[in-house]
Amino acid sequence: MNETASKNRPRISQHNKEALRNPWVLGWLGAIVLVLLVNVGFIVTAIVTNPGLVDKDYYRKGRNLEQEFIERRQLRERLGWQMKLAAMEKPFINQPARYTFTVVDQAGLPVEGERAIISAYRPSDAASDFRAEMQRIAPGTYSAELIFPLKGIWDLTATLYKGSDSLKITRRISVQAP
Repeated sequence: MNETASKNRPRISQHNKEALRNPWVLGWLGAIVLVLLVNVGFIVTAIVTNPGLVDKDYYRKGRNLEQEFIERRQLRERLGWQMKLAAMEKPFINQPARYTFTVVDQAGLPVEGERAIISAYRPSDAASDFRAEMQRIAPGTYSAELIFPLKGIWDLTATLYKGSDSLKITRRISVQAP
């Protein structure tokens, strides 16, 4: 190649007056394209992985949320129940894990309820939620075996029903892959 041909060929340079040969213009165009691609990626991800976790009656529940907290605290104080939800072993996907739910009164005596329910709620996917009836294994002690279909974070809520009263305890767990 001769010297005059290389001098006449447009180069990418800050001194080049052609817009598409100036690195500043190319940098700004690249940044704009990058931002647009990231936004398209976010939109596609939001549409494809939508868990649908919006509560169907969110307005009514949100309007009464403070009153429900006050009522729940008053019920806890009136009943004086001490509750504990414990795991017998670490939970793994598709393997049974036993949970025990113990309820005692203020004096430390077992509380006998009509029934106890345990609910497994997956914060990232409402379609995976499930619940099970707990079996009474001793006075004030209930147990259930759960099998989790997915790994990750789960919220367990154990509820004891006794007459018109019901009280619950929630615990967050992490289910591992084997």
